[in-house]
Amino acid sequence: MSGTVLFDAPGPRARVRNMVVSVITVAITVLIAWVVYSRLEAKGQLTAAKWEPFLTANLWTTYVLPGVQGTLTAAAVSIVFALALGFLLGVGRMSTISPIRWACAVIVEFFRAVPVLIMMIFAYFLYAFYDVFASEHLALAGVITGLTLYNGAVIAEIVRAGVNALPRGQAEAASALGLRWGQTMRSILLPQAITSMLPVLVSQLVVVLKDTAIGYQITFVEMVRQGTVVGSSYGNYIPALIVIAALMISVNFALSSLATRLERRMRRSRRGPAPLEAEAVEQEGAPGAKVV
Repeated sequence: MSGTVLFDAPGPRARVRNMVVSVITVAITVLIAWVVYSRLEAKGQLTAAKWEPFLTANLWTTYVLPGVQGTLTAAAVSIVFALALGFLLGVGRMSTISPIRWACAVIVEFFRAVPVLIMMIFAYFLYAFYDVFASEHLALAGVITGLTLYNGAVIAEIVRAGVNALPRGQAEAASALGLRWGQTMRSILLPQAITSMLPVLVSQLVVVLKDTAIGYQITFVEMVRQGTVVGSSYGNYIPALIVIAALMISVNFALSSLATRLERRMRRSRRGPAPLEAEAVEQEGAPGAKVV
């Protein structure tokens, strides 16, 4: 019997129809790409002269590298703070103490509802008004604050969903053993939930990296802003944005690859012993045990 899990294998007519649709889709895509390329070529945006500035060290040291540094700095600090805040609020929302649970719920729902840009602008002017940071660090502090508060609230919901997705018997067994709620959460539930939450957490961390571009509204120096500055200075907007897009994709891909490797390693480390190893441990721990 031929077929897949979700649907039966297509018959002769369906295969022909699928082939025709695929060919038409590819042809339309190629046509659109050709039209876009022709327009850009006619505007002179893809000529070799437009790419030559990227072969000079001055462009990279003056524009691109400061933007990369600003993006990575804001993203790295925001990710650390957002993870810490998210786990704190997520665990707080599951607390057995009602005031803590309600306070964390209000904080999470509030910062999830407020746009990131509003929080960045508010933090920027608040820090400037009270002279909290030096002027050269105001924009960075505003970006980090906005990203931390918003993504911390989102990560809190991810943590809560990951813990609630575990079998209820885990908590019941821990309670039967006499473990307190904090011990159960710290030693049993959170370690298991982190592995299942990791793909969603990585997606949210990529969002943090991309949302640093919003900081240009408060004069923060980041990659996308610097790309537009390069395009304005050298008259090569399309090549500049292509280079910036390639850099952003590379950073996001590196972050995703690192998280994938970490997830695989965590899953391997949580596997139980192999049957032979378990049997050997049983025999070693109980010398008089009968082996079947």
